[in-house]
Amino acid sequence: MSAQQRLPVLVVGGGPVGLTVANLLAARGIPLVLVERNASTSDEAKAISLDDESLRTLETAGLADKVLEVVVPGTGTRYYDRKGRPLFHARGPQPYRLGFPFKNQFAQPELEKLLLDELKSRPGADIRFATELVTVTDDPDGTGATAAIRAPGGTATEDLRVSWVLACDGGRSTVRELRGIGMTGTSHQEVWLVADTTGDHHDERYGMHHGTPDRPTVVVPGRGGRCRYEFLLYPGEGEKGVRPDFETLRRLVAPYRPLTEDQVERCTTYTFNAVVADKWRDGRVLLLGDAAHMMPPFAGQGLNSGVRDAANVAWKIDDVWHGRAGESLLDTYEAERRPHATAMVRYSKRLGDVVMTTDRHRALVRDVAARALLRVPPGRRYLTEMRFRPHARHEAGLVVGDHALTGTQLPQPRVLVPPSLRPQWFDQVLGGSFALLGVDVPEAAWQRFDGAQWPDDKLDIKRIDVVLGDRLPPAAGPREAVADADGRLEEALATARNRFVLVKPDHYIAAVMGPDDLPTVAAVLRRETA
Repeated sequence: MSAQQRLPVLVVGGGPVGLTVANLLAARGIPLVLVERNASTSDEAKAISLDDESLRTLETAGLADKVLEVVVPGTGTRYYDRKGRPLFHARGPQPYRLGFPFKNQFAQPELEKLLLDELKSRPGADIRFATELVTVTDDPDGTGATAAIRAPGGTATEDLRVSWVLACDGGRSTVRELRGIGMTGTSHQEVWLVADTTGDHHDERYGMHHGTPDRPTVVVPGRGGRCRYEFLLYPGEGEKGVRPDFETLRRLVAPYRPLTEDQVERCTTYTFNAVVADKWRDGRVLLLGDAAHMMPPFAGQGLNSGVRDAANVAWKIDDVWHGRAGESLLDTYEAERRPHATAMVRYSKRLGDVVMTTDRHRALVRDVAARALLRVPPGRRYLTEMRFRPHARHEAGLVVGDHALTGTQLPQPRVLVPPSLRPQWFDQVLGGSFALLGVDVPEAAWQRFDGAQWPDDKLDIKRIDVVLGDRLPPAAGPREAVADADGRLEEALATARNRFVLVKPDHYIAAVMGPDDLPTVAAVLRRETA
């Protein structure tokens, strides 16, 4: 075992992204140190929505069932027009396409406490709150990094030698500043008031975006009578970072509910940024979450984008740390994640400009256009299935070929697994390693795979026979086998029939290949993991 392999990973930041990636690493047996300058997890509800992809990621660390106990299994977002009338309900694509509800409201303090409690129970996790990072320097021999940490405001420092540093320390990232990494984008001056309240009557399982030009408003009901309200403030009504007086909040909330001071859990004001870090890896340092990208809140994708970062990084750190792959594998992180994160930043800004506009003419055009689209099936699907949202797809990095499925995320249908044939989620079969799916391929094709010099001596590539159509999987054979339980598996993989599908540990598809393509893809995989 190399010196690097013996060193822990340093996670800087104990927010939801830092706690998520720490749990993912710990679940894979990676020792880690987590430092957070605050004395405890946050008592403020900042992020408020987890999507189905985030829940699928948390499930890889065995956390989804626990997280589902603190969220509202949501049904998307309902948009209202300039006169307060319902316009359309964006429920997202196919329900449970990834195995979980599409959009789920939660209270951040509850989620952070759950993630922290789970991390405390995992061996190899050294958790240090009330600890700040002072410096971080790559070792000259290239085997790790040295980080100096201390209590906030203190003078005594402790040096830690670590293998990698994951900067999950937010928009004002200390790590990013220490490394001199800039951010490119725009900052916006519009001031919004956000308030988390209790004792609320709303029981909707969806968020509500009121596109009234006089007062653009967001309402997101939560569990147990909680509800978040967000209002655009006009000049003179509030300043960024200054807590509004209760009378201002009461006046704004009055159209929706009566409110007393003791029913206000949190009330603050903010402006937002639409920026992306100029680079996401600098030597032994990788940026995740708000340290890498910040976006307006209107799409509910800030935290979810950070969880996507965590999912992408965790398995790569695992393979590198355990010596199954070379350090160059981590260069694919930014190549795979930056394009979608950048698109999501732009989309969030554009969505706010359209849905939350104060321009009456623009609001009229928006409403007329939306109602026209709703009259025809393609337009209705475009809005209600949120086809206007950027889809996560890996265009570069560890991807080979131009098949339509390459770079996309494999859905999670239910499958039949012998010998019991009880339906179960596909991820239970895929596990946390690479998976090679033979989609209705003959045994002769598998023999060609075995002769293509795949890096099996290093990477764990699980082989799975996939049987489409209304057929049973083989009860016994040289590989695991699954069959379609309800038609969703065929829907996902029909275009890959008689081909092999290489699935990465984060469930994104690296390649779709025929038998003749196997040597080429094997060579790329060897190169990217060398």
